[in-house]
Amino acid sequence: MKKTLLFVLIMTMVLGGIFAQGTKEAAPAGEKEIVILGKSMGNGFFDAVFRGSEEAAAEIGGIKTTYMAPPQATAEGQIEIIETLIAQRVDGIAISANDADALIPVAKKAMAAGIKVISYDSGINVGGRIVDLLPSNPELIGRQQVQLAAELTGYKGDVAVLSASAQATNQNLWIEWMKEEIKKAEYANMKLVEVVYGDDAPDKSYREAVSLMQKYPNLKAIICPTTVGLLATAQAVKDAGKSGVVEVTGLGLPSEMKGYILDGTCRQMALWNPIDLGYSSTYILNGLIEGTVDGSTGEEIPAGRMGAIKIEENGIAYMSTPYVFNKDNIEEFAEIY
Repeated sequence: MKKTLLFVLIMTMVLGGIFAQGTKEAAPAGEKEIVILGKSMGNGFFDAVFRGSEEAAAEIGGIKTTYMAPPQATAEGQIEIIETLIAQRVDGIAISANDADALIPVAKKAMAAGIKVISYDSGINVGGRIVDLLPSNPELIGRQQVQLAAELTGYKGDVAVLSASAQATNQNLWIEWMKEEIKKAEYANMKLVEVVYGDDAPDKSYREAVSLMQKYPNLKAIICPTTVGLLATAQAVKDAGKSGVVEVTGLGLPSEMKGYILDGTCRQMALWNPIDLGYSSTYILNGLIEGTVDGSTGEEIPAGRMGAIKIEENGIAYMSTPYVFNKDNIEEFAEIY
């Protein structure tokens, strides 16, 4: 029995060391203890999420926030961490789930133990969290894509969309909202001429971009609501010598698009800001722990500089319009993700 108990204690300590990025220390007496649980270690996106959590914790006061993640992006690794956190009796956990369903049982166990559990970015399905914080919603994303293109083109000329696959549910929703946005009077001199699909393959996306430039002589912008498509399109436009003639915008990773933004091929683009995700998650957890909110439908949770975050049906919450990147901020964020 003594050997068994010793083994359990040793394994608990080992798991804590393996899965935490840095050393997890107990919070001082009176402080709330929360954990930002990422998908995997060594991921700049989640490092940035934690940076936002630290910012919010400093503003709120009385919170100790820690970043943890498994070595690899597996549900099993996250489950082991959550089991450890239950034993440690932390106050709250914000999880970017490696599996929307597999984490439900252990997350339920955590909540039964009094831990407030939310998910962010990559959600846990209903039953495994109180709130699921998504970066944005289809309407905000779709409308913003047209707005970005309009700003670049002076609200005139032909515009095309180069998306991922025709079956991509999220991107199809964004495109529907693009079509709604461009109906507005301020876009009277703009025309959405075609939607094409690069299947999130760099070579096919490149060819589709080239084809659009050849097919439409009045083409002024290509919108790419896909990071793969945006990168390929920027290269195609640059290779064609049409940087500044055919504007490129969409959803892109700062680390991939830095060069194209600095050289003017893609003057502005957008994507959700991981710093804001961590910041907002921390404010939501704090409200839940304090008991000032409970995640009910229609509730609005104060979130510092992010304003009030409204809880929709099934605990879904949307953060804001995606963050806009340009030459003024791209170098800072390219170092992050």
